[in-house]
Parts: sequence; structure tokens; C-alpha cells
Amino acid sequence: MTQQGQGAGGADPQHEDGPTGPVVRDKRKVDPQTGQVRETVAEAQASQQSDAQAEASPEAEHPEVSHPEGSQPDGQQPEAGEPGQAAPAGEVGDTAYPEQGEEHPDTLVAAERLEDLRRLQAEYVNYRRRVDRDRARDKEVAVGGVVEALLPVLDDIHSAREHGDLTDGPFAAIADKLAATLGRFGVEQFGAPGETFDPALHEALMHLPGADLPEGATETTVVQVMQPGFKVGDRVVRPARVSVADPA
Repeated sequence: MTQQGQGAGGADPQHEDGPTGPVVRDKRKVDPQTGQVRETVAEAQASQQSDAQAEASPEAEHPEVSHPEGSQPDGQQPEAGEPGQAAPAGEVGDTAYPEQGEEHPDTLVAAERLEDLRRLQAEYVNYRRRVDRDRARDKEVAVGGVVEALLPVLDDIHSAREHGDLTDGPFAAIADKLAATLGRFGVEQFGAPGETFDPALHEALMHLPGADLPEGATETTVVQVMQPGFKVGDRVVRPARVSVADPA
């Protein structure tokens, strides 16, 4: 009875709409068939609305007025960095270039660095020269100090030679070796009879009038050497102590 009553009272809505099941809606933004981006409902409505406003706008009835590059309508100036802004004179984008007739900043910096390099090179050359000069002077001073300490020995060797005691024998060989060793260090012995008297090199201890002079002597001349002089390079360790005579 119940089943018949239901059949007589009306049809089941499910049977009226036909068979039902899960509904699948494709919400992908990219069409898998064409690969194009699909417009959403909101975007489609916005596009239709903008088209309608463009058609109703008075500007659509008049041709578009072009504005000079770098200028804006109604006297508005573009802000820095906006598209359409004219680059300042001497600038393109973010790179600055000097105007015609001006030197590039890199050129000025390079010139300054080159001048600094030349100055440093000149200072280095002067430093090397000063160091070499000081080294030679210090060497002369050191060798001169040794010669001053050996002066008594060197004077005894000179006296022995003058008296003929070092003509032969082991002491003569030792004296020769000492003189050769000092010569390797730049030590030079000077002072001999017949030399012209030089106050920078000779110290006159005696003046002998009437002494025999070399032929042609016209100046004060050394006639006897009491103690020889020694020098190292241009430095005189001790002047030669001599006797002198004047020409007649």
C-alpha cells in the first residue's frame, strides 16, 4: 500500500532529472588543448567593462595626441626613474659620460696614479743611491779604523825597509803579505821623495834649505819621507810626514 501511494502521489525528483552523479568542473587556468591562458570570470567581466568605458569615452572620438619625449600632459613632469623620462645631459641610463671637451674621470684617476708611480720611482732611485753612498762611506770608515790601529806596525815596517832590514827573509814576506791584504780593502800608501808638496796629503815636519831637488822643480818638493801616508778611497787616514825644500 505504501508503495502504491507513493507512486500515485508524484514522481521521485531523482527520476525526473535523470540519473545523477559527481560533477567535474575544469578550473585549470591553462587550456590543455591550445596552451592559452584562460580568463577567469572576474577578468572577463573586467575586460568587458573596460571596453564599454573606452567606447563611451570622448577620447575615442579624437585622435591620440602625441607628447614630446620626456614630457607629460597637463604640465606634469615625470619623476626620476619613470619610463619616458629624458636622461640628463651626459648620462645614459645609469652610466655617466663626460660632455664634449671634458676629460673622463677614469683618465684623471689614471694620470694621478701615473704621477704617484713616477714620484715613488724617483724616491726609490734616490734611496738606492743614498744607501750605496752610505755603504761605501761606512766601509771606508771601518777600514780606516783598522789602518789607524795598524799605523805603529806599518811605520816600523817602513823604517825597516829604509834601513835595509827587510830586503830578504821571512819578515819581508810577512810585510809584503800585509801590504797586499790592505790593498785588497782599498788601502793605499803614498808619500815619496820628489813629489810636489800638497798640504792635503803631506804634513811638513822639516824645511831643508839647499837640499837637492829634482831637475825642473819649480815648487816646494818633498825631499824626505819620515812616515808614509795612508788613505782609503778618497779618505785620508793619515797624511805623509815629510821634509820639504824650496827651489832656488
